[in-house]
Amino acid sequence: MTTPGAGLGAMIRTWRERLPPSAAALPVGPARRAVGLRREELAELAGVSVDYVVRLEQGRATTPSAQVVASLARALQLTIPERDHLYRLARLVPPADGMISDHIPPGMHRVLTRLGDVAVAVFAADWQLVWWNRGWAALLGDPSSAPPRLRNFARDRFGTNPACLALWPVIERDSAAVDAALVSDLRRATGRFPQDARLAELIHHLRTGNQRFADLWANGTVALHREDHKTIEHPSVGPVTVDCDVLTDGDSELKIVVMTTAPSSADETKLRLALIAGPPSPPQATHRLQR
Repeated sequence: MTTPGAGLGAMIRTWRERLPPSAAALPVGPARRAVGLRREELAELAGVSVDYVVRLEQGRATTPSAQVVASLARALQLTIPERDHLYRLARLVPPADGMISDHIPPGMHRVLTRLGDVAVAVFAADWQLVWWNRGWAALLGDPSSAPPRLRNFARDRFGTNPACLALWPVIERDSAAVDAALVSDLRRATGRFPQDARLAELIHHLRTGNQRFADLWANGTVALHREDHKTIEHPSVGPVTVDCDVLTDGDSELKIVVMTTAPSSADETKLRLALIAGPPSPPQATHRLQR
């Protein structure tokens, strides 16, 4: 008889061992023996504990949550069929067509890891943050300091939860225009994903909890949030002015947000110093994904 969870653990281990650390933008030292990811590296990428990864691979943990499965699929850079297989092994229903996807295709992962120290993050169609790189954490702070549910640009901007961290400590040239564009983009998402429960809950929460959002929603404008100029209030290097561009994946509506500085500028120097300094200290204790 097959031990419950053995199939799940074996596949996680197989996918972990096939993914080279370079594909995840991890350094490869001369003394490294592991060809693929170490358990510690997978745990860090997925935002779970190393002990939990060990228990999953050994079949001692057999019922990970959908949130953890989605994080593991992103960290392992699985294809859509592989992601769905992982869900089924965890006795979960894979995300259905027409629902918002947090999954980043392997090809997109490879492009993102080749962007170097540019500050980059990926958001789902409802502006849920699903991935970020070292440059993003160094410039804006490490988003893992906030609970996963609160890593949402719209919830952070319009929400009323006092526990929500300011994940985007920025000053915009036209804050009202950004508000309008964000609300309009969410309205467009409701047409693209009308059955998505997470999006519906977000819209209800913001409409009932924030009058500014409710007024903008009532305007009925449908648009995209594309580009902006922002100033990041960095605690170590001072204000950093960046160009913020938003690229959208046509199929899943993933949003790739890229922040760059003008070449040979004082802001470029500050960004390099921020990378050396590392992520600013979080204002409260770090939260991890819970199983």
